[in-house]
Amino acid sequence: MKRLLTLLVIVSLIGCKDTKKQENTQDNAKYVALQKTASTMFGTLPKVAENPENPVTPEKVALGKKLYFETQLSKDNTQSCNTCHNLNTYGVDNSPTSKGNDGLFGGRNSPTVYNAALHVAQFWDGREPDVEAQAGGPILNPIEMAMPSEDVVVERLSKIDEYNKMFSSVFPEDKNPISYDNIKKAIGAFERTLITPSRFDNFLKGDITALSNEEKEGLKVFMDKGCVACHSGNTLGGNVFQKFGVFDDYWKYTKSTKIDEGKFTVTKNENDKYVFKSPSLRNIAKTYPYFHDGSVSDLKEAVTIMAKVQLNKELTEKELDALLAFLNSLTAELPKNG
Repeated sequence: MKRLLTLLVIVSLIGCKDTKKQENTQDNAKYVALQKTASTMFGTLPKVAENPENPVTPEKVALGKKLYFETQLSKDNTQSCNTCHNLNTYGVDNSPTSKGNDGLFGGRNSPTVYNAALHVAQFWDGREPDVEAQAGGPILNPIEMAMPSEDVVVERLSKIDEYNKMFSSVFPEDKNPISYDNIKKAIGAFERTLITPSRFDNFLKGDITALSNEEKEGLKVFMDKGCVACHSGNTLGGNVFQKFGVFDDYWKYTKSTKIDEGKFTVTKNENDKYVFKSPSLRNIAKTYPYFHDGSVSDLKEAVTIMAKVQLNKELTEKELDALLAFLNSLTAELPKNG
């Protein structure tokens, strides 16, 4: 009798192992298929966001990095690019809107500078085409860095010997190397190096184990529910403009104190009302608060709102948990830029 029971236990264990092995094989096949689809839909990040019109060189990047941290680009020597786009906190200041030179707050959330050079345009309303053009805006913005003019900026930097040497080295063919245009080119070149690949890129390259099963299930939810309509490409966003509130007014859910009309404020085109550039989801778990006005601090709440107002979907707790796990896999180890 004991021998019979022992045999039954052994047979049962073998059966369990075979079943488990079969399940693992099925899961592996499913995730291989998922990886192939995802790799074509997203694509991995490049090492540098190249711009043929502004070649990225080590010397130009070094100058741009120095300018990025330069407080003398602000009226009272208190603000730098890094003030609102802190490289040690994933390119943001984690504030709904940012305080400028005179203590006033901007009207929109400061988005992360990491991977921004890969976006289709800059600013929430897309009013500038690239990071070079964007770099010149905050310096002269009266609420942000509040410098009175381009000439004053150039004059201030021209009094610093180190900048005279660096600009002359980087732009040797220019009669006046320290120019506002060259300031923008140098900062832009530096920002083009701020690329942050994560475990998700390893997964896209073929390493199925780079993501946990829950993260892979979250990726599947992300793709199946339609999030990819606005968040595709290697930055998972930043490449299309979309109305915020396709199925309902966004402010009913975000409790925004101001109703921002988005791209309409620039174009005055009725079709652009409440239209914003879709943000990149790279490092999204670290770049709170969310949306153009920083009205929501919790990522789970932000995802729930997006599912409702953009897709008209109610996600289950299991789907939400998986989706959040996937979004966390987009968090990278930051390069040392400080």
